[in-house]
Amino acid sequence: MNPQRRALLRAGSLAAALPFTAGAALALPLPAVPVGATPDVLATNQAYWQAVAAQYDHPADVIQLDNAFWGSMARPVLEHYEQQLAMVNRDNAWYARMRFPADFEAARAAAARALGVATDEIVLTRGATEALQVLIAGYNRLQPGDTVLYADIDYDNMITVTRWLQQRRGAEVVHIAVPEPFTHDNVIAAYADAMARHPKLKLMLLTHVNHRNGMVLPVAEISRLARERGIDVIVDTAHGFGQLDMTIPDLQADFAGINLHKWIGAPVGVGAAYIKRGRVADIDPWLGEKAGDDIRSRVHTGTVNFAAYLSLPKALELHAQIGVANKQARLRLLRNRWVEAARAIDGIEVLASSDPRLTSAIASFRLTGKSSVADSYALSKQLVQQHGIFAVPRDGLASGACVRVTPGIFTPESHLDKLVDALRKVART
Repeated sequence: MNPQRRALLRAGSLAAALPFTAGAALALPLPAVPVGATPDVLATNQAYWQAVAAQYDHPADVIQLDNAFWGSMARPVLEHYEQQLAMVNRDNAWYARMRFPADFEAARAAAARALGVATDEIVLTRGATEALQVLIAGYNRLQPGDTVLYADIDYDNMITVTRWLQQRRGAEVVHIAVPEPFTHDNVIAAYADAMARHPKLKLMLLTHVNHRNGMVLPVAEISRLARERGIDVIVDTAHGFGQLDMTIPDLQADFAGINLHKWIGAPVGVGAAYIKRGRVADIDPWLGEKAGDDIRSRVHTGTVNFAAYLSLPKALELHAQIGVANKQARLRLLRNRWVEAARAIDGIEVLASSDPRLTSAIASFRLTGKSSVADSYALSKQLVQQHGIFAVPRDGLASGACVRVTPGIFTPESHLDKLVDALRKVART
């Protein structure tokens, strides 16, 4: 369990203040995207997004603005998942041994199509964390004394595995702090400077969309600079794929960890690891598995949640029906609605860029001058108890802790307006 989760559990009064209950609305048929509507125009179409929201159950007693932990399943996906769960439970080993292997490969192929890669370039995992642990720990091109780089924006567990390469491979592990306030050019410059300062740099961890302040890293540009120097990158796109209009080749990287239960809305416990064709040998086989060029030998998850993988194609189908460009535009509209208003509030420091190239659904804030972990937990607790708004504390940035806000595609604009109103009140007190 990571330190942030332990701290949240220790703050028992916060958890006690979250009486979640499911909504009771009936799902309406999802309308087709209007012909000719651009993503930015569709983002303002309230009737369309209300129809989308009707596909989801919502907590009744709190405004849920932590939609980055994992993505709620839409009701059609949930119903499909429950049906598959009942079938697997009934047919048990007869199904698992006789029919599941083919169904699993069909799900893998569906994921590959959505990711824009070949089926033999991905292996399904239980999430991005497992995928990235396999890629980082298994990367075998390091020699003792080679350098590995991570940044303060990277995910806690991935930082832990990266640091472990010092013990595992004898590498020198270094890190940088991404500049704040961040801009497109100064972020790229920070990585370029690190490459220049560390001539033995061989591997970098890049987080496509970081989970602390939501900055979209210019991964493709940084990857190209790294390739020119013979440096490999492993991309954490847990928060990128599914909410940004992109496919894996756009990252210009040979290795990536992917989450499919965040922005795709598959059941919890579904992700993927990507290894570009021809690079499989650079990742060790899983603990004694037979070596070879089959990517599936790099992961061994044991007995899996059969129904979760069986429901992945259904989640991808709904994702495609809405359209990732339309999702991105809607999430950006919701994010900008509260971010731009919050910038004008004295006493509130917003951690977010106005550059569309660097923006995702996620953004963060803190009270001016209040950047400790305790400050952020107290602020999150205050928002829940006094205003019925749940936004989660995050730590790890070089500049200090913050509170993260993440709308979902089903979030009404009124919820962001209530957040802004709450921030005005909090800043006054």
